[in-house]
Parts: sequence; C-alpha cells; structure tokens
Amino acid sequence: MADQFRETYGPIALVTGASSGIGLAFAEELADRGFDLVLTARRTDRLDALAERLLSSHAVRTTVIGCDLADPDAPARILEATRGADIGLVVSNAGFNVKGAFEDTDAAAMARMLMVNCHVPMQLAHGMIPRLKARPRGGIIFTASVEGLIGCPYSAAYSASKALVVALGEALWGEMQGTGIDVLTLCPGATESEATAGMEGIAQLQSAAEVAKLALGNMREGPTFVPHAHYRQMFEGLRAKPRREALAAMAEGMRKRA
Repeated sequence: MADQFRETYGPIALVTGASSGIGLAFAEELADRGFDLVLTARRTDRLDALAERLLSSHAVRTTVIGCDLADPDAPARILEATRGADIGLVVSNAGFNVKGAFEDTDAAAMARMLMVNCHVPMQLAHGMIPRLKARPRGGIIFTASVEGLIGCPYSAAYSASKALVVALGEALWGEMQGTGIDVLTLCPGATESEATAGMEGIAQLQSAAEVAKLALGNMREGPTFVPHAHYRQMFEGLRAKPRREALAAMAEGMRKRA
C-alpha cells in the first residue's frame, strides 16, 4: 500500500508550514512513506534540522524553501523554485488564527492571516494543477478547519478564511474529477500544536501525527474530511440546525467560557 501511494502521489511532496504542528507531521509521515520533500516555512533553522533528521532516518532528500507566506509574492517564488521538480502531492497546510471579539482583532494581523490562509493555497493550486495534470496523476491537500464549515462567533476572521479554503477545495474536487488528481480538504478540530501547548481544558485534543496519517489515508474520500469523530459529529449537528439557532448557541457558549 505504501508503494502504491508513493506511485500515485510521489516521488516528491510539497508541504507548506512544515516547521511545526500538522505540517511537520505531514513531512514526517510522508518521509516514512519514502517521499522526497520540498518544505517551506519562515523558520528555516527548523526545516534544516528536520531535513537532516529525515535524511538520517529515512534516506529521503529534502529541499528547504525559506519564505514568509504573508508576503504576496511568496507563492510565485515557491512555484519558480520548484519548476522542474516532479511533485505529485501538494500539501497546502500553512495557516494561523486570530480569535476573540471581532472588533478587538488587530487589523494588520487579519490582513496577514488572509494572505497566509487564503492567498497562498489559491495561488499554489493555480500554479501546481497544470503540472499535476501533465503527469497525469497526483493530489492536493488543503488544511482548513472545522471552523470553516460554519461561521464561528468569536473566531470570525479565522472562520471566514477557512471557509474560503473549504469552498476552494470542494470546487477543485469537482473540477478535477476524471483527471487523476485527488483533492482533499482537511478540517481538523483541536490539534496538538504550539498554539495549544499549555492550554488547559481543550476537549478531544488530537495529535498532529494522527491528523496527518488519517488525511493521507483518506486522500480519495474527498471533498472534505474531518479526522476526529467528536468534531465530525459536533459540526454535523450544528449544520443540521436552523442557522440562527446554531449561531446563537455557539456565541452564548463562547461568552460563558470567557
């Protein structure tokens, strides 16, 4: 099965936001499956250390592209740097969140978040799809969030950014039917990461390694995939309710926790 997976989506995978969290877990899981890697993030020292470790443990080659994905030109630089590389799997994972009352959210932070969470996956997919079609096989994973499945009060900007990713991934899943290109939009719930480290009271926290492994194992089960049963059931329930009722209940619940 590992050989078949690599035959379909290999030999090289591109992973954005690979220095920590789910992106790091994707890099490790793909190396374990024999993929060579192209990894991007701002913190190149972490990527360099990861590349050395994966070379030693799995004998895979890693290309490191250091860039700040909040820079509007970052996707174009990644596309240029990977021109000619036989990339069969694109994992558009980089992202971050800002939470709290919308009017208290820093405007500059929201602008950076939209660039990283929305502009990058859209432009990378736009540049990579013709290359994948020319192979003609491969896949794209977009890391979204369960918060992209419904507008989440007190997470308005982040929820909106991930809603774009969900819509983008669903639309491309439809467009890629019959091309040999699989598209999966990953919608995790609370996941172990630097953002959740030290935070108490988070229910149903899932490991990043489990999220990555489940996502890769469900590549052909698109368009969207929620890797944790608790969050899958929760958001299916919320989306089944009248929208006014669901949003009011969510907002009240967040106010009570504050």
